[in-house]
Amino acid sequence: MSDGAMRIHRALARAGIASRRKAEELVAAGRVRINGAVAKTGQNVDPTRDVITVDGQQLAKPQKPIWLVLHKPAGVLTSRPDGSDRRTVFELVPDVPGLTYVGRLDYLTEGVLLLTTDGEAAHRLTHPSSEIERTYVVIARGDVPTAVRQARIGVELEDGFVKPVAVDAVQGEDRQWQVSITIREGRNREVRRLCEALGLEVRRLVRTQFGPVRLGSLPAGASRPLTPKEIALIATLGINPDATPG
Repeated sequence: MSDGAMRIHRALARAGIASRRKAEELVAAGRVRINGAVAKTGQNVDPTRDVITVDGQQLAKPQKPIWLVLHKPAGVLTSRPDGSDRRTVFELVPDVPGLTYVGRLDYLTEGVLLLTTDGEAAHRLTHPSSEIERTYVVIARGDVPTAVRQARIGVELEDGFVKPVAVDAVQGEDRQWQVSITIREGRNREVRRLCEALGLEVRRLVRTQFGPVRLGSLPAGASRPLTPKEIALIATLGINPDATPG
């Protein structure tokens, strides 16, 4: 089996022909051919090498997925343009067909936001079962030492119990603290809600890492392609084993 091999229904879904279930129905109905022969349910194909047709129309050869990391600034929506005057993340990255974001950052949160043309990988990366680690730095005020001790024990939020993978804090100036929090769940506004439950006043919130991708020195509002090493690390997590550097 070649490195690009996959089940025929998955190949059709990745090409945008139909959902996996509908793709299976197309195969079962005999409407799909592989190199001229009628496809069989569950058959393996390599879309980069095999000629696949649906109702006589050939599928285009797949392109390598594009992966970007954006340093999302505060005051930018993680969404498609909605007709309002508010900027969105898509105004800050190249205009690439099929580009989608991997999870959301809320309007005021800054930092690492991944974008890709591989919609299936985006879904897998953000699915709760993936347990991808995300690290945030919070500039906060309040009784931070007590909050850190409580966070290490865990906190019950309205949508379940939260116990960060790691929590550390360093005292700064003007009664502010820099708190580093690493979580795996990725629930909606989880870090802000956790800080609120701990009695902390959040002055700034930055996601500094998502899985293997770090923010580093990337300026706010700027983006860059993921490196081959970063994509390979994502693949080793079992999240996107078919990705190739692009």
